[in-house]
Amino acid sequence: MTGHTAAIATGGKSVTVPALAINGKTVVVTGRWIKTAAIYDEDWIEGVHDDLESSLSTLKQHNARSLRADIFTVTQGLAGATRRYSYHVEWDSVAAIRLTTFEDWWTNQLSGDARKDIRKAAKLGVVVKVTDFTDELVQGIVGIYNESPVRQGKAFWHYQKDFDTVKRENSTYLERSTFIGAYYKDELIGFIKIVSVGRVAAMMQILTKISHYDKRPSNALIAKAVEHCAKTGMSCLTYGKYRERNKGTSSLGRFKHRMRFEEVRIPKIYVPLTFKGRICLALGLHRDLVTLLPESLIDRLYRMRTVWGRWRVRARRNSDPGRDE
Repeated sequence: MTGHTAAIATGGKSVTVPALAINGKTVVVTGRWIKTAAIYDEDWIEGVHDDLESSLSTLKQHNARSLRADIFTVTQGLAGATRRYSYHVEWDSVAAIRLTTFEDWWTNQLSGDARKDIRKAAKLGVVVKVTDFTDELVQGIVGIYNESPVRQGKAFWHYQKDFDTVKRENSTYLERSTFIGAYYKDELIGFIKIVSVGRVAAMMQILTKISHYDKRPSNALIAKAVEHCAKTGMSCLTYGKYRERNKGTSSLGRFKHRMRFEEVRIPKIYVPLTFKGRICLALGLHRDLVTLLPESLIDRLYRMRTVWGRWRVRARRNSDPGRDE
């Protein structure tokens, strides 16, 4: 087995990083000062930790001459939320809805306000349905991506991507993917991509048009996702992290709570591969430095970023009033 490279997306850009194929999975290395090895796309692969000891043994054999990683990390996943190994563990936050039936979620979990928003979408003419991955769907996604260069206060990674790029990026794991679209007068105004990881339905992406926010397409999309996943026997529906970094309650966090996502803590394993890795792990230097800041300061910085992002959008539109963004 020899080392090679892989192209991964980071910060909205494609970069080439050192990589190694181990037990049918691709391990990639990122970072500058502290180099971290991780399984590529581990969130969308079932049982990434099942052969952990074997993977570690192979990784250590090839690390010195090919990858040169300081720390290896792997997340056990929702199905493995019970700690199974004696390595250093930190707990990741995942937003999840435990699924039984749609009726149970609708009647016993949702608040009256959330049900009102979902009914509002239908009343205003929003149609939500499971849809095939076609060129027509891709073209609709392109339209959603190109609506604005800024989302949630920061530059939007997918803005101005061409059709072929959008089609390629959304065609991953198609054999295990479900697309749900929200339509208004035959216009795609929002979509969800869900990837089945065993019996876990993991939302890879959910996005709606800002101009149609008043129609509550996001609420309607989540409701349809819960209905579909419950009918197909999924045990839970996940929506990224419940809490980002050391950030306080964001608008996205409040939305997840309103739709009755709950926080599930899952083990994230860290294994030092070098002396430098052991020191960094002991001192906590492997963590995102943002997590060391007080929550109140992080919230303030996020608000400032949002204000700056909105100003950039207004300035861009004022400088080119004829352009539709």
